[in-house]
Amino acid sequence: MIVKELKARDGRWDAFVEGREEGTFFHLSGWKYAIEKGLGHRCHFLYAEEGGEIKGVLPVVHVKSLLFGNGLISNGFCVYGGPLVANEAALAVLDGAAQALFQATGAQYLEYRCRRPLHPEWAVKDAMYVTFRRELSEDHDVNMKAIPRKQRAMVRKGISAGLTSQEDAETDRLFAVYAESVRNLGTPVFPRKWFRALKAEFGEACQNLVILHEGKPVAGVMSFFFRNEVLPYYGGGTQAARPVAANDFMYWEAMRLAVDRGARLFDFGRSKIGTGSHDFKKHWGFEPEPLYYEFRLKEGESLPEVNPLNPKYQTMIAIWRRLPLAVANRMGPLIARNLG
Repeated sequence: MIVKELKARDGRWDAFVEGREEGTFFHLSGWKYAIEKGLGHRCHFLYAEEGGEIKGVLPVVHVKSLLFGNGLISNGFCVYGGPLVANEAALAVLDGAAQALFQATGAQYLEYRCRRPLHPEWAVKDAMYVTFRRELSEDHDVNMKAIPRKQRAMVRKGISAGLTSQEDAETDRLFAVYAESVRNLGTPVFPRKWFRALKAEFGEACQNLVILHEGKPVAGVMSFFFRNEVLPYYGGGTQAARPVAANDFMYWEAMRLAVDRGARLFDFGRSKIGTGSHDFKKHWGFEPEPLYYEFRLKEGESLPEVNPLNPKYQTMIAIWRRLPLAVANRMGPLIARNLG
């Protein structure tokens, strides 16, 4: 068994991912091309091969910046990733290749983002991240009734307000509402070309859904489709979204349209424990599942704490919330592209 690095498109990679029960959308090879084009980071997508057959894959992104440090992340800008293997031998050789890359790049840490623990001896971020996943019925009424009563009332409020949804082939309207949303949260926005790169790379598997109130976009979400799953990933709303419950309506529409498309599992994505996002998803009746983010650290280094709960970022967040939107949109991509 040998390890190779993906240098050109190879259908075997994605076929392997789709054939593994534990494979996720974030293991797909398209992330390499989207990240390189949309964010400009070097990707090392490693795979274990035996007798011409892929036995394991490991997508690695090298994110290096003065502000946030130097890390190898699997998979960068994704909530899952880490090694996806057919057997322990494939895991061993991919681990070896990743650690050789770790030494060669001088990175401060190597991070695997996993849904189950793979290396109990590695450092981990205890009780930091969880994910929320739930099966869907093909019956819209069943899915509506599965939403707890108070949250269901918010969805109906949006319906009563006359909100409508539109799918966009382009990303500009989605980007506009998302950029305002993250500015209001004190978070830098990703580059506009990142959203375009994702849509260009994943095509029909990448849905841009915009919510309109009286003809004006007030919320939007980019969702990914993988097998029978839908994953709302980048979503948010403007200030005008709150009075008409547009964010609640948005996720209901994402769910409803996904069911019509054949999805039977709704992946509400990662949240940090203790955040509003975490509470919002619990109010929808989803139960948190722990995520296992494992780290190999360079000698003398500590676990990276690049998250909004870190006290050292609180002043920056407070300032960012007050920035004019045009200024935030110009400055944000320079920072956000390094938030792997």
